[in-house]
Amino acid sequence: MNLFTPFAQRSLSLRNRLVISPMCQYSATDGIPAEWHLVHLGSRAVGGAALVIAEATAVSPEGRISAGDVGLWSDAHAAAWQPIARFIASQGAVAGVQLAHAGRKASVLPPWEGGHPLAPGAGAWQTVAPSAIPFDAHWHVPQALDAAGIAQVVADFRAAAGRALAAGFQLIELHAAHGYLLHQFLSPLSNQRSDGYGGSFENRTRLVREVIAAVREVWPGHLPLWLRISATDWAEGGWDVEQSVRLASELKALGVDLVDASSGGLVPHVKIPLAPGYQVPFAARIRREAGIATGAVGLITESTHAARIIDEGAADVVLIARESLRDPYFPRRAAQELGVAISAPVQYQRAW
Repeated sequence: MNLFTPFAQRSLSLRNRLVISPMCQYSATDGIPAEWHLVHLGSRAVGGAALVIAEATAVSPEGRISAGDVGLWSDAHAAAWQPIARFIASQGAVAGVQLAHAGRKASVLPPWEGGHPLAPGAGAWQTVAPSAIPFDAHWHVPQALDAAGIAQVVADFRAAAGRALAAGFQLIELHAAHGYLLHQFLSPLSNQRSDGYGGSFENRTRLVREVIAAVREVWPGHLPLWLRISATDWAEGGWDVEQSVRLASELKALGVDLVDASSGGLVPHVKIPLAPGYQVPFAARIRREAGIATGAVGLITESTHAARIIDEGAADVVLIARESLRDPYFPRRAAQELGVAISAPVQYQRAW
């Protein structure tokens, strides 16, 4: 069963092909992870996943989606992550972290409070973007980043990557999907600049390439670097799968090891053909045409479906998101359903 075969990248070997996707918890204080994050992430490592990626982790305070987002913009944040990364590793999983900047989609309430933009008197902060175009009606108008602002974003990603290493993480995923800042630069729908960061494909992808280069300056060569993209905006005139393949074909030379292929999030009110595995064809096409490893994600809830994705060569790993919120032990359930024996913590072995 290929789903439960190891997957090697650089010096790491994942024990199987099941990865816990980054999922925001909106439960930090001043960006500091706490007991909730230890239990949430730790339980998924106990659950048998090969890699547990911590949620979108802001590289700066203004890069948070909400005030409850975690961060890595200070050494205190790195210290707070250390016991979490250490516990994940103690359970045989690799501890990863997704570094992110929310751009124009920052400064909002958590989902259970509606997810709406914060009001000026309720803690709102100035958002930034490639262009001064709000995400939707009644949203904040972001400030278009100038050259110094762009340089600061690159420096923030670089510094956060160094702190991720100090925290004990062994894999970084850069978040260039779901309508957040790096994705905003990629798409013509949100990037209407006329300088070296806008217009042509080369210019719109420049910030992503600069961030990758800056992160690779401090991220060791023996550790993997992944990139999450939205393979399409699902909107006419936006970022699409053809551009995704083109970008992906350049990534290996830049030091990226895998493309995590998601979609959407840049503009509201688009029609997305939601169905089990609806994004898998993006991972398959990028893997085939760009010659880079890919991860498949999106409404993958059945063990047989996950196994088929790997067996058919559509992707190298399967990322489980909301199904792992419903069942932290999905990898153990999948192994049982597929007739594969996997090890359990010694504390649990009497149940097997």
